[in-house]
Amino acid sequence: MAMKKDTTLTRRGFLAGTACASPLGPAAAQPAWRPLFDGETLDGWRAIHRLPVSRIPGGRSPGKDSPQYQKALRSKGDWKVVDGAITGGQEPPGSGVGGYLITDEKFADFELSLEANPDWGVDTGVMIRATGLGSQGFQVLVDHREGGNIGSFYGNGIGGFNTRQFGFNAKKDSRGEAVGMIPVAYQDLSPQPDPGKSAATWSAGPDAFFETWRFGEWNEIRIRCKGPLPMLTTWINGKKMASADAAKMVADGYDAEAVAKLLGRAGHVALEVHNSGQGDRLGAERWLHGRVCRWRRIRVREL
Repeated sequence: MAMKKDTTLTRRGFLAGTACASPLGPAAAQPAWRPLFDGETLDGWRAIHRLPVSRIPGGRSPGKDSPQYQKALRSKGDWKVVDGAITGGQEPPGSGVGGYLITDEKFADFELSLEANPDWGVDTGVMIRATGLGSQGFQVLVDHREGGNIGSFYGNGIGGFNTRQFGFNAKKDSRGEAVGMIPVAYQDLSPQPDPGKSAATWSAGPDAFFETWRFGEWNEIRIRCKGPLPMLTTWINGKKMASADAAKMVADGYDAEAVAKLLGRAGHVALEVHNSGQGDRLGAERWLHGRVCRWRRIRVREL
């Protein structure tokens, strides 16, 4: 006679089964990361001119016949994939003309993670909630140059605010080559940051930055953007570095209502190669001849 199968369900088995089957577990509650860069092509991205815009929403932008506009039309920057990373530089090198590499997609509330390895002497950054022009939106600074800052925020075409609360210069060897960075105090920054040390902005400070940033190596930058006028937060190599509340920030030329109207609820992500040379406040030091920034492992999760 066949043995009767025991169908008794133990308490341990029940709990194990429901934990695996339930869609409401902790893992399911976390948004999934997905790649924005496949490591081989620029699919999903496009290069665009770094067109000049007004410093404030609704202001007067340089006309199409202006020297600034005509300069921007000469190049979109040099964007290519090298050894599994996006590299961005001026085209041709030393031309003084930058550009943007912008996503086809738009994002509202999200976290963005990417790794950067910039040469010394580049002024780059990550634009978020950007318009299709690339040059209007919130920028996470990756100013790896004299007087630079990484991880703070700048208002491209939305008031020109700058939340950095410290800076850095190059530490050079006997040949004059940059081998590291040394801090520059808040009071010595030029120009002075607009929002200053207001309640709407926060910085972990230079000690935290220098403890985590690895000069000449790959560094992870994570950015969180959440809210109609977003709360912005950055981490470098897992350490919280800066935050800014775009709804509460007070700065000369910053109009939160006008910014919300211009940018809308969602925008593009863009990588920047800055202009340099004649007509730029920092001249050739803004982007040194032949220098590039490298980006890899770019991924996003929508909140």
